[in-house]
Amino acid sequence: MSITSALGSALTGLSAASRQAEILSSNVANATTPGYARRVVGLSAAVLAGTGQGVQVTGISRDVDIKLLGERRLAQAGDGDRALRAEFLGRVEQALGTPDSPGSLAARLAAFDTALMEAAARPDALARLSSVASTATALTQGLAAATNSIQSARTTADRRIGEEVTKLNSTLSQLQEINANLRSFTGAGRDISALLDERQRLVDTISTIIPVREVPREMNQIALFTAGGAPLLEGFPVTFGFTPVHTVTPEMSQALGGLSGITINGRPYDTAGSGSPILGGTLGALFAVRDELAVTAQGKLDAVARDLVERFSSAGLDPTLLPGDPGLFTDAGGAFVATNETGLAGRLRLNAAADPVQGGALFRLRDGLGAATEGPPGNGALLSELHGALSAARPLASTAFAAGTRSFAALAGDVMSDASALRLSAQAEQSFAAAKLTALSDLEAQNGIDTDQEMQALLVIEKNYSANAKVIQAVSDMIDTLIRLGA
Repeated sequence: MSITSALGSALTGLSAASRQAEILSSNVANATTPGYARRVVGLSAAVLAGTGQGVQVTGISRDVDIKLLGERRLAQAGDGDRALRAEFLGRVEQALGTPDSPGSLAARLAAFDTALMEAAARPDALARLSSVASTATALTQGLAAATNSIQSARTTADRRIGEEVTKLNSTLSQLQEINANLRSFTGAGRDISALLDERQRLVDTISTIIPVREVPREMNQIALFTAGGAPLLEGFPVTFGFTPVHTVTPEMSQALGGLSGITINGRPYDTAGSGSPILGGTLGALFAVRDELAVTAQGKLDAVARDLVERFSSAGLDPTLLPGDPGLFTDAGGAFVATNETGLAGRLRLNAAADPVQGGALFRLRDGLGAATEGPPGNGALLSELHGALSAARPLASTAFAAGTRSFAALAGDVMSDASALRLSAQAEQSFAAAKLTALSDLEAQNGIDTDQEMQALLVIEKNYSANAKVIQAVSDMIDTLIRLGA
């Protein structure tokens, strides 16, 4: 090997070691940066005219397990989906309360039941009649508060759907721009690692909202499809459409035109069922909360309210009422119509005739809602009948529950136990999804940047750098010696 050849080889070695140290320091500095993948410097022998000329850097590659990345993205979408569902079902349970909590549906019912019994024992006591009116009002207020909580959750879900759609459209547009840059950089032979990192971060953002499949294309391009096969990015991004509303009421739904569905490039798509392309992420979960879980929860509340209304308006219970007159509980002050069950829990009111707050008189609880004048103060027959109507087992008219006969207490208990069971089931599914995501994320981290290994590699790079520097020093000494001999 000539002196010139040795010097050239040492210089290429220094350059390669310097490049390796630069990439290694970048790996360590970005070990926790989202989307960053470990860089590896590719090296090969430099050959000129069949003669070795040291080492050359062939490129910088990203160390990514594509299959593991895809699994982690699906787990990420599933975790977001289950977390939103569990959060809503926990909110429903909280709105109804637990049997031992003050202010719960069970506690309000127990107070009303006790007030009726005490009033029937002392029908002449105005304080006890007042207690019946106040506990009945509290019961209607509890159902209304639960309704408001559910509809507030639907309104929040509708608003968040709009935010997620905006984020989707923005992120897909950014992905298209990065794809274009990657094509340009690849054609020019430039380093594309940073662009690939940013693209991975953007795809991760989308995969939380909608589970996606990434398909490689030529020139480092990618195409994106939903897990159901709908294209999101194939050269050009699709455009999602959604129109949020300011307030959601129990009567509003997609089918009746009050709530918006989802469109892709102007074409409407299902937001539920096996044919929907958006299921499995936060977007699908938000639609499920708004259009399925909340509607089911509201339906059960309305069934409770309907049962309460019909118990106290049955024929013959209060002889002072005419056919069609509202009973002790009303639908916003009027008689309940069976075809108008939706949202009844939020409209339930104590009959104004027996409510002093609304201008009525307490004696009508004892003497009949249609009584014009006060009757004998010791007559507690009607109060006893009212208590009997509350505790009697009767068939349910609503279809929100399985057919059968129940007392009102049993029906209220069913609503609360169903809410707790659904919440526990959702939390179990959320825990499983979170554990799966954690396991895959940990596995991805293990295959990612290990700072200890990177620092060990740095020691090797330093030795290589030192060895090449010594070769250069040796060449310099030989040249100096030759110069002195020539002199």
